[in-house]
Amino acid sequence: MTSYTALTTMTGEDAAYALAEALEHLDPEPIGTGVFEIEDGSGLWEVAAYTEVAPDAGALAVLAALHGAKPFNISEIPDQDWVSKVQRDLAPVPAGRFFVYGSHDADKVPADSIPLLIEAAMAFGTGHHGTTLGCLLAFEDVLAQGFNGGRILDLGCGTAVLAMAAAKVLGGPVLASDIDPVAVDVARANVQANDLNGQVECIVASGFGGDMISGPFDLIFANILKGPLISLAPDISANLAAGGYLILSGILNEQAAEVTETYAANHCVLCKQTAIGDWTTLVLRKNAA
Repeated sequence: MTSYTALTTMTGEDAAYALAEALEHLDPEPIGTGVFEIEDGSGLWEVAAYTEVAPDAGALAVLAALHGAKPFNISEIPDQDWVSKVQRDLAPVPAGRFFVYGSHDADKVPADSIPLLIEAAMAFGTGHHGTTLGCLLAFEDVLAQGFNGGRILDLGCGTAVLAMAAAKVLGGPVLASDIDPVAVDVARANVQANDLNGQVECIVASGFGGDMISGPFDLIFANILKGPLISLAPDISANLAAGGYLILSGILNEQAAEVTETYAANHCVLCKQTAIGDWTTLVLRKNAA
């Protein structure tokens, strides 16, 4: 069945979420809406609605005008087997000792690798993105520097691929958290598929606080975005043990200096900086007490 997407851009996070909420009251009602920050320094936000029938172009034009957004671009999405397409397009990813793959490529897993099974239908955080690959390679660097375990947190875990990598090398328990309940469901499914139940715990949580996420941690992965990384810097540092490691990504290359400076002001010094495509991964270490 053919479906449709209606897409616009605008300035301001609150305004973008207000428009997305208004879209949910359209007739026909969207099957989903989304709000995404465009990480190019422009300050723009992308707002999208997905429908099973052609959306009302007039109603969209009115909403765009009322909320100060650009006119909506309506596109038809042809019917196809998206999972099969993703399986064809996403090849396995070697990342140091790790091998990230879907079950359709199980016969390609090298005997001397550490396999990480991420199904293609769960394609955010598969290792194909420069941020996830960068974090896996950064973890290799941290291990090479002598890190041998302790309390580990994967903050904003997505598929939990980083938490699973840590558990497979160092054993559990590893804590994986995400603000998105759907992501946590995906993470739990991946943990089960990789036979890591009891070694990786996946929870829904927003940042730190309470009894759910409480430091100190010896290693924290945070593959999120520049904005949250900067706002969370004091909390991340406060929950990182003295001498503990941070692996940060979700950072555009031109944003790396600002993130590095923010963490330096919070007692975390840069050990290594690596760029893969447009994205930078940082390895930092908290000053010893």
